[in-house]
Amino acid sequence: MSAARPSTGSGRADWWKQTSPARFLVNAALILTSVPAHAEEADDIVVTGRTLASPLSDAAYAITAVEIDRRNGVASGQLEDILKDVAGLTQFRRSDARSANATSQGATLRGLGGNASSRALLVLDGVPQSDPFGGWVTWPAFQPNRLNRAIVTRGGGSGAYGSGALAGTIELESIGPNDRDGLKGSLLYGSRDAVEANTRLSGTLGQGFGLIAASYALGDGFVPIVKSQRGAVDRASPYEQASIALRAVVPFNAQTELQANALAFRDRRERGTVLSDNGGDGADASLRVVHRGKWGWSALGYVQVRKFQSRFTAINAARTTVTQTVDQFNVPSTGLGARFELRPPLGEGLELRLGTDWRRTSGETRELFTYVAGLPTRGREAGGRAETLGGFAEFSAKAGDFTLTGSGRADHWSLTGGHLIERTLAGGALIRNEIAPDRSDREGTGRAGLAWSSGSFTLRSAAYLDWRLPTLNELYRPFRVGADATAANPDLSPERLKGAEIGFAWRTLRNAFINNDEVFVSDQALMWSFSATVFTNRLTDSIGNVTLATSAGAVFPGVGFVAAGGAYRQRLNRDAIRSKGVEVDVGLRARGDWRFNASYAYTDARVRSSGAALALNGLRPAQVPSHTANATLGWKGLSATVRYVSGQFEDDQNARRLNDALTFDAVARVPISKRLAILLRGENLANTRVETAISGAGIIERASPRTIWIGLALD
Repeated sequence: MSAARPSTGSGRADWWKQTSPARFLVNAALILTSVPAHAEEADDIVVTGRTLASPLSDAAYAITAVEIDRRNGVASGQLEDILKDVAGLTQFRRSDARSANATSQGATLRGLGGNASSRALLVLDGVPQSDPFGGWVTWPAFQPNRLNRAIVTRGGGSGAYGSGALAGTIELESIGPNDRDGLKGSLLYGSRDAVEANTRLSGTLGQGFGLIAASYALGDGFVPIVKSQRGAVDRASPYEQASIALRAVVPFNAQTELQANALAFRDRRERGTVLSDNGGDGADASLRVVHRGKWGWSALGYVQVRKFQSRFTAINAARTTVTQTVDQFNVPSTGLGARFELRPPLGEGLELRLGTDWRRTSGETRELFTYVAGLPTRGREAGGRAETLGGFAEFSAKAGDFTLTGSGRADHWSLTGGHLIERTLAGGALIRNEIAPDRSDREGTGRAGLAWSSGSFTLRSAAYLDWRLPTLNELYRPFRVGADATAANPDLSPERLKGAEIGFAWRTLRNAFINNDEVFVSDQALMWSFSATVFTNRLTDSIGNVTLATSAGAVFPGVGFVAAGGAYRQRLNRDAIRSKGVEVDVGLRARGDWRFNASYAYTDARVRSSGAALALNGLRPAQVPSHTANATLGWKGLSATVRYVSGQFEDDQNARRLNDALTFDAVARVPISKRLAILLRGENLANTRVETAISGAGIIERASPRTIWIGLALD
């Protein structure tokens, strides 16, 4: 293990060698999509770019679609802010991908947070998107201008995309052939010397469809620490992010098409002091074949390669000196997977879905720590492999006004190669050499639902089971934040969820028609919708960072010495998180291009603990607000959004409270020609202090302050 941090140049070269599977699939996709595949010999070929049609079972579950036009009305231009239109969908922290540490950006729903790993399953065109090592989401990789819509299913048990959908499923869908609109793009300049550029070129590819999309953003950033607490070490937190995506959809015949996708991204951020940079690089590639004949089926294969890095510091009480504590200089990880679904013909009103999927993740963190006189004295390697193989079946029947659905899923999982190795850099003497025993087991999950529809009114109920395997990060990597230290736990059990809900939806739709699962509204149409859901969830064996000692000044297992004033924690399975609440969504589209959307979620989440975590019993999970709400009013190219999030606790002991926040955003798109428009965007216009974190010493971090953008958009 080297005593010095690897150079940037050699690191990039090594990473490129590691991405050879991704390069192979990208090249294969480009070769395959350049072949017409006998498409020109067939008549009436229609490509969609989608998977199989929406299943009958959707009628029984709490599903919200965030449509394509919403991306033009979000002031930040960030995908995570677009998804905030679905109240109750949160990340571990309130800050977005321009200033947060990437490891704090796990997505969840229904108050099942308290952990930076995602408890909602995020997929893009069927491919899981959480980091293979840590379970967080790299949001800058997803350009809103290449997406058609996001379909959010609140509630677990959606086994068709694999395990891990404890809190729900977020399905991102790329644009299809209906958006073969040539060149589109935007270029903006914003506060603090920020620049944002997006472009998309799409068009016909034989009898199919092709797309290339790219984005780039950088800025000086803002100072994360609130003004009254800043010291000499505090400075702005710059960022630089870029991504490029390739997509091709080519028909084999009138019923079968090949969909090829490739994605690469680069993400660099800083946390507001010297030596606090973090980010990473990644490359994904996937191939999917969809057949829409009498026997419908789809087959998907994918590869993901990631490299993450992050540095951590300690700052003295006067905030005049910064000391390096950990250099997580390389976290290579890989995700491989495949999925197959079959829909046999059963007759009108009946649907059967059969499928199987496989996913393998592997990764290792490589770190330097225990700094003396500014130099590291120890090195750490920790990681392993996780694998799941499962199958699912779902049967749905529609008879008159009733839809009945039920599904089951069985998984076999394994954890292998787990290790935590620490050694001195001078001489290489082993300090720790912990090899976790290989483990495997089986899990069964499922869900069932019933819906009754009469005209524009639908009443539905559902119950579900689901589970989540601990991430490699949770199992094997200890870490420190300031004076606090958290030990890993290779013995963590999977999290398991039981839940139930009942809800209704009421929608009025005039002068509209439906084609290929899309609703098209005429100029004279009036459409409004109202839906509400009451739910209860119980997440057993919930994984959290449990405080075992405070004001330590002692040596603890798994982390070593913790200084006085610091806290010692360990990742443990708590007995449960009990979450119950209500969700409400309202939508309106009216004559004259008026539109209004609002969403509200109330969540009462409580920890149920015993044993070492008994002190947490009855407390709220960390980083879980009771109330979230938002509303957007728009007319043509103008829109205004208000968002509210109630207070929440920074820590598991509910000792540090983050205040509530009310923010206002606005967007104006003013045409100056047929294809060119001036674009104005304003984030957090009232300059509200949105608190995101509080340290043990009471130091408060904030999310983005007021930010103004101006630029041009080409349509």
